[in-house]
Amino acid sequence: MVETVTYRLAEFAESLRYEDLSAEAIEAAKRFILDSIGCALGGKESHDCQMALKVLTRLAGPGRSGIIGREEVMDPVSATLMNALLIRVLDYNDIYWKADPSHPSDLIPVALAACQDAGLGGRDLLLGVVLAYEMEMRLCEFARPGIRERGWHHATLTAFAAPIVAGRLYGLSPGQIQHAVGISASHSATLGAVTAGKLTMMKNTVDPMASQAGLFAALLAKEGYTGPEHVLDGKEGLAHCLGPDFDFKVLTDGLGDSWRITSCSMKAYPTEALTHAPISVVLDLVTTHDLAADQIQKVEVYTLARAADILADESKYDPRTKETADHSLPYCLAVAIVDRRVTTAQFTDQRIMGTDVRKVLPRIEAIADAGAEEAFPARQLCRVVITTTDGEQHAGQVEYPKGDPRNPMTQEELESKFVGLTGHLLGDDSRRELYQAVEALPEGGTVERLMEATQC
Repeated sequence: MVETVTYRLAEFAESLRYEDLSAEAIEAAKRFILDSIGCALGGKESHDCQMALKVLTRLAGPGRSGIIGREEVMDPVSATLMNALLIRVLDYNDIYWKADPSHPSDLIPVALAACQDAGLGGRDLLLGVVLAYEMEMRLCEFARPGIRERGWHHATLTAFAAPIVAGRLYGLSPGQIQHAVGISASHSATLGAVTAGKLTMMKNTVDPMASQAGLFAALLAKEGYTGPEHVLDGKEGLAHCLGPDFDFKVLTDGLGDSWRITSCSMKAYPTEALTHAPISVVLDLVTTHDLAADQIQKVEVYTLARAADILADESKYDPRTKETADHSLPYCLAVAIVDRRVTTAQFTDQRIMGTDVRKVLPRIEAIADAGAEEAFPARQLCRVVITTTDGEQHAGQVEYPKGDPRNPMTQEELESKFVGLTGHLLGDDSRRELYQAVEALPEGGTVERLMEATQC
């Protein structure tokens, strides 16, 4: 067996035990599991998920892996795709923003499906989730600049992380996990086109597909199927094809010394990650100074160059779909000004086309700021200047958006988010049962009880 970087990661994963995890990592995993289930239930009735469920119901094989919010069980590969799409569809699940932004909770369905398929318990699920965050977040950090800056989507990285998680939970050897990574990652590179310009349903689907590919790869490797061992660091591997400037020490140094899951952020808004800091400032300014939309002449947003480029191109000033609207900085700020909130209710087709919001869109200007670039990724610095129709200016800035571990959502805010997403499906008793099922995971709680508690 060739001892490449993927083999070292595989060795770490295979040797990892629940007892190795810190109490803080376990608590973080519980929070992200609950938040992800809330996102999934909130997205249950979306047209994207309904279409995918229709196809999977027809094609999926028998199995033991459940679907969040439903009674059906199916094969683990199909369940991974469906659950990941449910979690991802509202763009409200967690966010990690370093050299590459990503949503590590896209990998929670890998752990859910594998645990149910393999008959594992709550502690195994928590171990899988902590491992998933560790792998995904390290992969986000090891390219400078990130692969998104090179034209590739972060689902490319998920295809490396997912088979490691699935391989560990299915009890694969390090060599088998290494092959699983090779199987998954060698065919799953994702073009950045899915989040450039006018967005489509694939924006929410590429990561679920990468998670699905990773679990499938682990099942193949378990049977002895092989994949390239050098897919990360060898000839024509990721670094060779998308390089240069990959720091492989980021992937392996200090594994197990601390846990990156504790530095991942919750999403306070159901929008693209780099809109969060501007939204936080704008909401503060309009509420503090009681500014109505018709009083505002101009909003200048000094932010990262990538935010100005990706989130404020021409298509983002005329969003026609939820997928484009939640990646449109002008729309997110315009609706924040008009409605003084940014929730899932702001991304219905009717709201997106509302004349009151669309009048404000041309007043939003995104400006690439050298100071923001210099501060990133240690700080996500954003400054906003609002000029009113009578010439007054109101300015504000943040270094960490709401939901960042350095500016965390309060327990009340987290519960409000969860209730807002699930209140139409779960009553108080059902919600308490779900909370209890998550809390019980470290102490003998089962994944089956957790999935049953989501049914509605």
